Amino acid sequence: MNLKTHLLIAFIISLICVVGFALTSLFISDHKIINFDRDIIAVIQGLESPLLTKVMKFFTFVGSTPVVVVLIILLIIILYKVLHHRLELILLISAIIGSAVLNQILKQVFHRFRPNFHRLIDISGYSFPSGHAMNAFTVYVIISFLLWRHIPSKWGRSLLICISTVMILAIGISRIYLGVHYPSDIIGGYLASGFWLAVAIWFFQYYKEKRYLKG
Repeated sequence: MNLKTHLLIAFIISLICVVGFALTSLFISDHKIINFDRDIIAVIQGLESPLLTKVMKFFTFVGSTPVVVVLIILLIIILYKVLHHRLELILLISAIIGSAVLNQILKQVFHRFRPNFHRLIDISGYSFPSGHAMNAFTVYVIISFLLWRHIPSKWGRSLLICISTVMILAIGISRIYLGVHYPSDIIGGYLASGFWLAVAIWFFQYYKEKRYLKG
């Protein structure tokens, strides 16, 4: 695909995410999504068992900041030392830091308190949008984007997408299961992260193409 196609796709994705996030936040503010949240929570927490709780705590741990930092360090090493792609490091670091900053800003704007009717772990802070959901979406989408072109086989690329999708969904669901987020918090996190990644990748593709033409 040419530059115009890449930029158009990024623009469409960012627009969809902005509209989706705006609608989600509006429904939350008007208390029109509470029944949806409670129904989804009831279904997910209705599956509670000792084994599943351990699994969900594992995915929540995988989506935590310390693990994300380790993953990013490993990816930086791969990009810099193995693949010798230094420009991609700027995109990676910008995407991760930007997502974290955006999450904190949005939490302070909306001030939504966490659900308190059935928690399996203790946690503080505001609820919307979910930081774990944003972390997961940002990390695994950017990993897929950066490594895609370096995987020659279709099955390898398919495996990369499947693993990333499973991790994103599992980390989000784990937060609902453990009682620390509403489903709308997770959806909002995915949409906010999707917007930020679309913008970051848009600038990355634009700069990369202009640099190539000048070279």
